[in-house]
Amino acid sequence: MNERTEIASLGEFGLIEHLTQNISFKNASTLLGVGDDAAVIDHFGRQTVVSTDMLIEGIHFDLSYTPLKHLGYKSVVVNLSDIYAMNATPTQILISIGFSNRYSVEALDEFYAGVYAACEKYNVDLIGGDTSSSQKGFIISVTAIGEVVPDSFVKRNTANVNDLICVSGELGSAFLGLTLLEREKKIFAETGAQPDLEGQAHIVGRLLKPEARKDIVEYFAESEIIPTSMIDISDGLSSDIMHICNKSKTGCVLYEDKFPFNDEAKEFAYKLQLDPTACALSGGEDYELLFTVSQADFEKIKINPSISIIGYITAETEGMHLLTRGGNKHPLVAQGWNHYNK
Repeated sequence: MNERTEIASLGEFGLIEHLTQNISFKNASTLLGVGDDAAVIDHFGRQTVVSTDMLIEGIHFDLSYTPLKHLGYKSVVVNLSDIYAMNATPTQILISIGFSNRYSVEALDEFYAGVYAACEKYNVDLIGGDTSSSQKGFIISVTAIGEVVPDSFVKRNTANVNDLICVSGELGSAFLGLTLLEREKKIFAETGAQPDLEGQAHIVGRLLKPEARKDIVEYFAESEIIPTSMIDISDGLSSDIMHICNKSKTGCVLYEDKFPFNDEAKEFAYKLQLDPTACALSGGEDYELLFTVSQADFEKIKINPSISIIGYITAETEGMHLLTRGGNKHPLVAQGWNHYNK
């Protein structure tokens, strides 16, 4: 039988000390971390980028199929993705959690094992946070801090007509992973049958353990590329390109036949009678980088196998469109993932 330590036996300060006892700093900018009234960071003349995000059980994640370690990892990664989307390097995070009495110290250790694994992979320091009891469910709030060379941060509202629209990695796989897990959860609830994930480890991993595109931002620096605008894909391709176009007061054309898909994921979509393009446009949670670049950077972008050029920016008066494989033009619709509708 697994040992269970009640959180009340440690108290708030004891719990924080327990969860943060093995922290060691990786960044010179981290001067003071957990254990004081506030952390102290000094970015030595670089500009500071800050982002925060909240994850709530039953809205953003389902613990019936999300291991706590994966949840800890993902909680960090989705926030780091926002920092990379500014063309910045994440350096520190703060995590606050609220939990009910159904959680033990061991459960929180699992969650923090994932947090520390992500910090290790992305070279980020955990410098603070808070813990609180919650009447029901698990609540997570993460703030990510990063640094950027002065005035080389990238916004959403600076795309220009004729810029190329690019995306990293693959699209739609996380949505397919969610669809599969939700299907198996429903079958289990109705019949008690054990889940059958049909060997689809890739799409399940894309949902439960996403990665942030550190490599793409590093490639920009090496290749002397500064995107003209950028966003990370959390709500689905259509919603997120529309954010860029609306903020930049432009239109766009996306080419369906240029969308990057994982072959296994595409086959599984067909098996589920889903259109991979619809999964990409409306799915969300891919945490890929969607960005625009000047046509002058075409040669540099073209040679990176992790980047696909999927369209171009047009004048605002031309609207936002998808050009299908069959040559038809459809207006883009924002049908992205909306947590408020759950």
